[in-house]
Amino acid sequence: MSLEQKINQDIKVSMIAKDNVKLRGLRAIKAAILLAKTEKIQVEELSEDTEIKVLQKLAKQRKESGDIYKNQNRDDLYQIEMEELQVIEEYLPKQLDRSAVEQVIKDIITEVGATSVKEMGKVMAAANQKLAGQADGKTISEVVKSQLS
Repeated sequence: MSLEQKINQDIKVSMIAKDNVKLRGLRAIKAAILLAKTEKIQVEELSEDTEIKVLQKLAKQRKESGDIYKNQNRDDLYQIEMEELQVIEEYLPKQLDRSAVEQVIKDIITEVGATSVKEMGKVMAAANQKLAGQADGKTISEVVKSQLS
């Protein structure tokens, strides 16, 4: 079952259960998927990679918006963003903790043979490919910088 089919099914369940919080998050995901499909000319189904990227983008947007609302003391809007973020994260692959990311990057650095920060690009490319959907780019970048310096 594709992500889009699962979302449509969960929207129906949420409507019946009158779970407005989950319904709002699911509708945001559905809108993003439909937008991604229209960007790819006449695509019936998005690849799993593309679906994960769409969800990661939504999660990142919610986190950034939540931070802005928190800084401006808008707890009402912050709460809405965090509720939607929780719904979006349910459909993302399980995120690795920092220590697991550090171990994977350590292995990648050994494979690539990087020794300085100048070779960060090679390590980042391999890390982003290997950790796709399992860690965000900011965390990966921080770990790579700390291990190469």
